[in-house]
Amino acid sequence: MRRILVLFCLIGSVCSGAQPVIFDTDMGNDVDDALALAMLHTLTDRGECELIGVTLTNANPSAFHYIGMIDRFYGREDLPVGTAIKALKGGDGDGYMASVLQTMHYAGGGAFESAPGVLRHLLQNATEKVVIVQTGFSTNLAALLDAPEDVALVREKVALVVAMAGNFADGAAEYNVRIDAASAKAVFERWPTPIVFSGFEIGRDLLFPAANIEHDFGYTTPHPIAESYRAYKKMPYDRPTWDLTAVLEAVRPGYFGHSESGTVTVDAKGVTTFMAGKGDRQYLKLDPARRAEILSVLELLSSEPPAKR
Repeated sequence: MRRILVLFCLIGSVCSGAQPVIFDTDMGNDVDDALALAMLHTLTDRGECELIGVTLTNANPSAFHYIGMIDRFYGREDLPVGTAIKALKGGDGDGYMASVLQTMHYAGGGAFESAPGVLRHLLQNATEKVVIVQTGFSTNLAALLDAPEDVALVREKVALVVAMAGNFADGAAEYNVRIDAASAKAVFERWPTPIVFSGFEIGRDLLFPAANIEHDFGYTTPHPIAESYRAYKKMPYDRPTWDLTAVLEAVRPGYFGHSESGTVTVDAKGVTTFMAGKGDRQYLKLDPARRAEILSVLELLSSEPPAKR
């Protein structure tokens, strides 16, 4: 009976209510962030999690308004959105946001508040422990390590961070780490709660199909997610699902294998190194036999029509 209960908890958060989730993203630099945010809205509609806020590490002026537009499309225009605290060289791009804002006729709006401030507010008001899905740079989370009271807040209110970060296959520096290596080093080595990494190699080996964009998002036109995908690169193209895999692991663990526990270090160039042993860091492993199954789930959850429009 205990084993069955645990399985139900893993599948749908049915044991203690929907898992609160914060999405920390560099939205705009790649289109997988947009698909990942759509997934979180779908999983919230399904009662499997509760998206309670979004924080940005991309300082591009369009990013704040783009998040607001997506949240409004899914019926959650009042979600708190935190703005990036600094522009990072190579990390403040706009691959689609301004174009889609124009297509969707979204003028923007809302009060600006810094991402660390929003994180503090959300954690202080959380009635249960929160999962943070980090799919951008580590800038915002590192800012919470500067004061003892913030570290205590994190230890009390954060259950887990699932980060799309690092490369645990060939030792190359991964983009999300390289852009702000100092912050990544601080978070990966000093963050006081467990971190699970979805490394570069996971999303690379799970390609989101262009055919899904053309067929499964057609329930409304224009669709902001489909328009974002089309604007990012010339169609048709299949794109790695880096950020989507982090969302899946955070809300529905069980699709990926895990490394043993250990530590993760970051060098000045942004290269991540895992060492098994004492520590609470793990990275995901992909079973090739489950590739089609996982990709099907990612496609479904990112394209499902919103329940609250």
